[in-house]
Amino acid sequence: MILIPALIGLALVDSTSIGTLVLPIWLLLAPDRPPARRLLTYLGAITAFYFAVGVALLTVVGSALDRFGDLARSPVVLIPQLVLGVLLFAVSWRFDSKKRRERGEPDRTAAWRTRALTKQSSGTGLAVLAVSAGTLELFSMLPYLAAIGLLVSSELPTLTSIGLLAGYCLVMVAPALVLIAARELLHAKIEPLLTRIDAFLSRHADSATGWALAIAGIVLIRGAVPGLFGN
Repeated sequence: MILIPALIGLALVDSTSIGTLVLPIWLLLAPDRPPARRLLTYLGAITAFYFAVGVALLTVVGSALDRFGDLARSPVVLIPQLVLGVLLFAVSWRFDSKKRRERGEPDRTAAWRTRALTKQSSGTGLAVLAVSAGTLELFSMLPYLAAIGLLVSSELPTLTSIGLLAGYCLVMVAPALVLIAARELLHAKIEPLLTRIDAFLSRHADSATGWALAIAGIVLIRGAVPGLFGN
């Protein structure tokens, strides 16, 4: 079944985002890093957040397509979709890690690093941080939205789609879980690897966001143009 490999691939791409991997790595590298149970609270919160949002999207989009399928292909929807796509593509050019550094501006991840290190003192603080990260990243996480689209278009039973979505969310946090386990087992021996991963992801975080927004914009434009100008 092609759907499952596609979902796994998209989930692994999502697993490298700030909320699902970069923030956990920062917490693992912190001098007074939180215990594993707090890190698991963080991952549990962000997993639950994305799962809840996904279930809501599956339900709403599926119902909307059943009831308003023709409207979704009309100019009333396609024109705003085209405008949104153009805006996303235009805004994406503002996200360039290299240019920000050349202007002497800190990467956008710097603010997240500060928040992570100040909220690590409690499980509640980390849970709030997880939901905040998920909320701000949601609309730039093209793979996640694409996965929802695949599930909606697959016409699978609702419970099956929800089960696949749950698996998607677990795969999305799997790399962070592996690193947490490795940190507990290997202690300081794994710090050089964590540092290298952190440096790479942090250095390219802005550009990755820009690419995600640009691709999302292109997808929206390509979906709207044939319906508006195809005839």
